Amino acid sequence: MSGSNGKRPTLVADKRYASARKPAAKKPAARKAKPKRRRARTAPRRGLVARFFFWLVGGIFGWILRTLWRVGWRVGALGAIVLALAVGYFALTMPPASTLLDARARGSVTLLDRNGEVFAWRGEQFGGQITTDTVAPELKNAIIATEDKRFYRHFGISPRGVASAIRINLREGRGPLQGHGGSTITQQVAKLLCIGAPFDPDGAMTEAEYEADCRRSTVTRKAKEAIYAMALELRYSKDEILTIYLNRAYLGAGSRGFEAAAQRYFGKSAAEVSAAEGAMLAGLLVAPSRFAPTANLERSQNRANLIIGLMEDQGYLTTSAARAARDNPAVLSVAAEARAGGYFADWVMDLGPAFLTRETTEDVIVRTTFDQDIQTAAEVALQEVFDTQVRAGSEAQAAIVVMSADGAVRAMVGGRKFRGVSGQFNRAIQAKRQTGSAFKPFIYAAALDLGYTPNNLVRDEPLTIDVPGSGPWSPQNYDRQFRGPVTLTSALKHSLNIPAVRVSETVGRENVRTVAENFGVRSDLADGPALALGVSESTLLEMTGAYAGILNGGSSVMPYGLLDLRIKGDDVPIIGQEGGMGERVITQAAAQQLVYMMSEVINSGTGQRARLPGRPAAGKTGTTQAARDAWFLGFTADYVAGVWMGYDDNTPLTGVTGGGLPAAIWRETMVGVHEGLPARALPMLVPQPSASELQAERRRQRTQGSNPIEQIILDVLDAIGN
Repeated sequence: MSGSNGKRPTLVADKRYASARKPAAKKPAARKAKPKRRRARTAPRRGLVARFFFWLVGGIFGWILRTLWRVGWRVGALGAIVLALAVGYFALTMPPASTLLDARARGSVTLLDRNGEVFAWRGEQFGGQITTDTVAPELKNAIIATEDKRFYRHFGISPRGVASAIRINLREGRGPLQGHGGSTITQQVAKLLCIGAPFDPDGAMTEAEYEADCRRSTVTRKAKEAIYAMALELRYSKDEILTIYLNRAYLGAGSRGFEAAAQRYFGKSAAEVSAAEGAMLAGLLVAPSRFAPTANLERSQNRANLIIGLMEDQGYLTTSAARAARDNPAVLSVAAEARAGGYFADWVMDLGPAFLTRETTEDVIVRTTFDQDIQTAAEVALQEVFDTQVRAGSEAQAAIVVMSADGAVRAMVGGRKFRGVSGQFNRAIQAKRQTGSAFKPFIYAAALDLGYTPNNLVRDEPLTIDVPGSGPWSPQNYDRQFRGPVTLTSALKHSLNIPAVRVSETVGRENVRTVAENFGVRSDLADGPALALGVSESTLLEMTGAYAGILNGGSSVMPYGLLDLRIKGDDVPIIGQEGGMGERVITQAAAQQLVYMMSEVINSGTGQRARLPGRPAAGKTGTTQAARDAWFLGFTADYVAGVWMGYDDNTPLTGVTGGGLPAAIWRETMVGVHEGLPARALPMLVPQPSASELQAERRRQRTQGSNPIEQIILDVLDAIGN
């Protein structure tokens, strides 16, 4: 087919194909689509040096990595073998768990009062073995919740716990191993066992140094503890490890193990404690001294509340049980709360042989004369008087001793504040102070024993004695007055100095010294005439014991507090004592006359402030030169008590005499001591005056009258009557 001009027309199909081929014919577009960029990336040909460098570096790093792998897995395998051998060695050398429960290097002393009740402990107390089966579940759960909540799931160490502890330490500005340790209970047991190195009493280290060494926290020490902890896990079951922990942990106040602590603080077994009590005991683990309830009960209760919260969070306590535990916090037992008899307990510990008391390796039971009710009465009386009658902030001190007539000490207060630790300064037995007029009863005891009577007269007139080596000495009465002839009773009840010196010089100083020493005043007594004024020093315990000799009819006593001592578990005592009565010092009649004279001191003399309501009593005041010491000692038919007051540094007291605050303390003490006891008469002889004594007394009374004519008439009547 042709067109009009004779040419062959272009087919439509040809046009279509031609147009379709046009894009492919555009050579520049095709060239742009070539991946030139890809050829640039895949051809980093930068020269032979660059290629050699990369080859060398890659080869070195590859070799290092391959070498590290080859060496690393061998070293790791060797380390694992060494670790396994170390763990296995420790595990094989560990003794049975039952032999590791008592951690003490020395024994304990348990002190019982006169009624057989525990009132104090000394040494390291171990209450007996307990196990995870016998301990109260609340206590067991409190320990796990507080110390190691993954205890039953780890293999002795807890990497998560260690990492968390390090993070906390660093955040709080400490070193990674300072502060929180992240230790598991098993690791703590390893520390308690000192990594298997027991204490050697004959070694170079003391027990304190040994324990400090066991508590060191160094990297090396931590590594050893970790190995030993894994060995513990291999050797013992989880319950056996926890049992060791329950029995060895130190929980303050000398208590080793939770059984001893439960007995110490709550007076009950660890099998009987409540959730609140268990939480309080678990709270002691972090800081036994700081959180001990005997140190600060409120702080200990607050710590327990935190642990109750942990127990609740971990599912050991329901919400209602946790609320009940918080609403009923743990409180101390009566003995723990009172911390009764601290000074007395220290004194008794010195009475027995050291190898059975202070240095005992056995558990010892000591039965004593101590009376907790009397001790409480004395402590309350002292506190009451100081709170109400002594200026705030006063540093004055006081001491009290209460005993029976045979010398059995019932209570002892060695100072105003006992801080709960043993070995404090005990003013009742350690402070030697001048006795002042409290010494005068021994002068009159010597006179009465030689045949004088309470109604015999002695002159209260100026007196001068020439003391060899010192010159003339003239004693004065407290009020600087003279009363003329006075009876011995009047001289004693008004505490007159001049009559006391006259009687002492008349009967002989040696006789006075002998009577005082035989009654138990064993301190060095003065040689000169000032002996009668109490310039010699003595302790409150000695003086109280001497007054007990007057009450019991004139026999000496040796103050005692220890009744018997036995090893725990034994029925037969090793040491025993029945009483403290000694030999007779003065006749019974002389002693009973002296009791009468001393009763007048309280009835109408210098000791009236000590008068007891509805109960006869006798006693004597004492005030030393410049009022550095003030005393009151006295007795009823049941008990003898002595009170001393003064400053430790001998500073003079201000406005205090023996008839003042000491007499008030004595009175308050004896009121409490005799609560519930019937009043009994004193063992005394009331003297019957002779005719001459009656006449002399009438004459003395007449001379004090103001009507001379009446006096003449009375003299005439006396003459007619005679």
